Amino acid sequence: MPKQVAPYGSWPSPISIERAAGTGDPWFGWVIVDFDDDGILWIEPRPAEGGRAVLVQREPGGSRVELTPPGFDARTRVHEYGGGAAWRHGDAFFFSNFGDGRVYRVDGAGDPRPVTPEASEPNALRYADGRVTPDGSQVICVRESHRAGDVVNELVSFPADGSGEPAVVRTGRDFYAAPRIGPDGRLSYLAWDHPLLPFLGCELWVEDDLIAGGPDEAIVQPEWGPDGALYWVSDRDGWWNLYRDGEQLTAFEVELGYPMWIFGMSTYGFLADGRLACTVVDKAVHSFGVLDPGTGELEPLDLPFTASMPYVHAYGDRFATLAASPTESAAIVVVDVPAGSYEKVVRTSDFELPPESISVGRPIEFAAPGARKAYAFYYPPTNADFEGPADELPPLWTRIHGGPTSQAKLAFGLGIQFLTSRGWGVVDVNYGGSTGFGRRYRELLAGEWGVVDLEDCIAAARHLAEAGEVDPKRLSIAGGSAGGYTTLLALARSDVFAAGTSAYGVAELVTFAETTHKFESRYLDWLLGTLPDAIEVYRDRSPLTHADNIRAAALIAQGLDDEVVPPDQAEQIVAALVRNGVPHIYLPFEGEGHGFRRRESGIRFLSAWLSFYGQVFAFEPADDVERLEIVGL
Repeated sequence: MPKQVAPYGSWPSPISIERAAGTGDPWFGWVIVDFDDDGILWIEPRPAEGGRAVLVQREPGGSRVELTPPGFDARTRVHEYGGGAAWRHGDAFFFSNFGDGRVYRVDGAGDPRPVTPEASEPNALRYADGRVTPDGSQVICVRESHRAGDVVNELVSFPADGSGEPAVVRTGRDFYAAPRIGPDGRLSYLAWDHPLLPFLGCELWVEDDLIAGGPDEAIVQPEWGPDGALYWVSDRDGWWNLYRDGEQLTAFEVELGYPMWIFGMSTYGFLADGRLACTVVDKAVHSFGVLDPGTGELEPLDLPFTASMPYVHAYGDRFATLAASPTESAAIVVVDVPAGSYEKVVRTSDFELPPESISVGRPIEFAAPGARKAYAFYYPPTNADFEGPADELPPLWTRIHGGPTSQAKLAFGLGIQFLTSRGWGVVDVNYGGSTGFGRRYRELLAGEWGVVDLEDCIAAARHLAEAGEVDPKRLSIAGGSAGGYTTLLALARSDVFAAGTSAYGVAELVTFAETTHKFESRYLDWLLGTLPDAIEVYRDRSPLTHADNIRAAALIAQGLDDEVVPPDQAEQIVAALVRNGVPHIYLPFEGEGHGFRRRESGIRFLSAWLSFYGQVFAFEPADDVERLEIVGL
């Protein structure tokens, strides 16, 4: 049956706003905690329950048990980005509760009970990344204390049954992570100080001995192996490779690690035969392999996955991970290594899109300024029932990932498919500074944030326009957080994009450096330079400095409880748009922080997005959405 012809952007889509609002980001909030003969333990987000996170166990027989009842939220605010919010020891489960910051314990089918003391105010004491001593008596974890504006990070221990106060194990450094207890009782951990972030440089310690690391070496996932050796991933040779007791096991020009934005990451796990199941990232395309630590040989596994999150937990001859392919949504899967097969335990979305309506992303390379290459994944408009007119090209959504030390992934996700099934092209850019390409590519952003990322997102859009794949007059750009920063800068300092969407984007860098949370408070030293010497760079790279030059229509979204990028950053941009009569919509979200977790927030955002772009790019959305007033249009 021939396809119907309709303007790009106006195609009816099988993905409703309500469906996409709950699962737009295929990864957001999903965490694998553990995998062994007691089953698999994970955290899953519940957008329809106010965005709370639920600790779930699937037992060996297949039954599913929810360990955190309503009223509990298995998340932590340490570093604001969290991670490492749950752990277990035998039949005892531990989790950090987002509402009050305390650690709770669950035994069997019992109710959660607190095992850390109540703070003077909610979340004044925060905990993450815990492990239990082999005898089950003590928990060792990261604690972040907030008192009178001062933030102190330490390693502490406390009785696992809650019978005593926490005792400080290590203190004096700005940050700690990954406390791990060796078979002989020795404690290994990571530590670093301002102005570093752990993916720039950190140190690996065992008790009081410095084992590896420094300001130019980023170490990830120190782990004691079943052989009693200490393993870790380091980028000392320019790529995240695997080490054991100081011996380099691999020397690949691919990445076996991941930037440590959150606690509890794991990109490798120990199999029963002595080999290691590993995540392998090559130019931001993910795969899995099995490494023989004796020979250094990596056997690729024939699996369909091209994207994953840093959760690899091995047991016996299997491992669990969170992965996606270009045609299948992210899922927690258990891979049987000898059989070369996998089982889906739970999908992040149960929605099935007809294969003919799936836009399959493809990697693209394109020229960037300075004789550089830059990278992206392009998703063309695709719909089983509709196609665009022969004399029309589709609008482009240029997607800029956050971080900025992060990456775009080649994966099926309803957020992108929501756009492509309506007749949009989407390019997901891995600008210079992105991860998955080695340390040298990552360091392209050193001192150059607001330059290299801006150049590469412009180059990506122009590349597709010049190739005749998208309409050069309907190029748009969008991003959240650091991606929102690049979006605002692109609108202010170029005329390439006709419209843009910034979600909780950084607008004014001097204020941001002074007011953002501790973990990232010196990140800008590396991205821009040290204050006060680099004050003019901060001002020049701030979108707000150039906001009066914005003429392209803008959609601005901001969580009013955001502690990472405070709301006044968005409000200052909106004030400039109003002052200059620039078409815009401002969407403030009560009760949302850095990232929108609630289903109703997603519905409101996507509805506004369709109304906004329908008016700006002159198409009528097929969805029944309210036509919002665009101020200044």
